[in-house]
Amino acid sequence: MKSRLLIEQHFHGAFGVNFNTANVDDVLYLSKEILKYGIGGIFPTLVTDSAANIKRAVAVIKEAAAKQTAGMAKILGVHLEGIFINEKKKGIHNPVHFLAPTVENYKLLEDDFIKIVTLAPELNVDLMGYLREKGVKVQAGHCVGGDLTGCSGTTHTFNAMEGISHRGKSTALSALINDDLYSEVIADGVHVSDDALKLFFKCKPVDKVLLVSDCLPCTKYTLAICGKGQCEGLYKFMFADSEIFYDGKQAASKDGTIAGSTTLLPDIIKRLHSVGMFHPQYIENPYNYHNIDDIKGAVEWDDECNILRVCSD
Repeated sequence: MKSRLLIEQHFHGAFGVNFNTANVDDVLYLSKEILKYGIGGIFPTLVTDSAANIKRAVAVIKEAAAKQTAGMAKILGVHLEGIFINEKKKGIHNPVHFLAPTVENYKLLEDDFIKIVTLAPELNVDLMGYLREKGVKVQAGHCVGGDLTGCSGTTHTFNAMEGISHRGKSTALSALINDDLYSEVIADGVHVSDDALKLFFKCKPVDKVLLVSDCLPCTKYTLAICGKGQCEGLYKFMFADSEIFYDGKQAASKDGTIAGSTTLLPDIIKRLHSVGMFHPQYIENPYNYHNIDDIKGAVEWDDECNILRVCSD
């Protein structure tokens, strides 16, 4: 199989790089390394932080985008996941930094390089309309509301949202039955069970599925350092103001809250293929969602969805 390069719209870092704390050189390094895995476009994703730190991180990512050269995955904009979310579904995010989703608060960190904002629609006052006017994708996530009017999509469907209910509305239920919504899903085998994935893929139109990794800075990094004997037992690092422990399968806080994935997008595709749930259309969907037509290159896959070759311009 031959496909376009992958686009990753939800990930917090990899190769030891954390987008919330990275400098320009870190971001450029990551964009170069990740292209080797067939990922040609990225939306660096910021977890909840202070408004000042988010503004700084966005500026760093934007500067890195302006300095990119050939042989790097194109930085397409920032995905702001946190700060305007519901504490009831906070996940690993630190509620100390949460702000009401108002235009006034958004302007504390606003930048035209923010292209996706995940928020809790049920908390909205006036921000959603403002974002849509600016051309920003509004995604429902870390929320409990079932009314997704005005949203472009849903963030890591099932995770950190109100689950399916047979009475009344819920976020996950609305995501599944709304054929106009694009919906992210983390199909790494840890975040969502295979039965729930089967339901997701059965309900969502094939052209509205967004495969994402939600991967963490330790992705493709812990294996390298632990292989050199530099760690014993659990690998520990800081993320979203929390101490995170990685056991070789999942990364979670001390209380067991999963912090994100440790699997890059091509490995997720390989896994989905192995259980009969992959469709080539999933690779095309982010291009359509974001109206992207300027990423050149291709990925060649074998029959088991292993990457044979990455060709980029």
